[in-house]
Amino acid sequence: MPFIDVTIAQGRTPEQIRELMHELTMAAHRTLDAPVANIRVVVREVPTTRWSAGDVTIAERQAAATEG
Repeated sequence: MPFIDVTIAQGRTPEQIRELMHELTMAAHRTLDAPVANIRVVVREVPTTRWSAGDVTIAERQAAATEG
């Protein structure tokens, strides 16, 4: 039973997240020949203030991009 765990920054629409879940399910089905009913997908959304790279949060990067 494939279990796909995805972590993304908040900010996507429910429709985008649903489409991501669908596409991941179908990719696992095609690639692994796993039955669709056995594929699990979890999408975790993290606030942009709680995710950083290079000691800069996504929120800080977004704010800097809109300022400059």
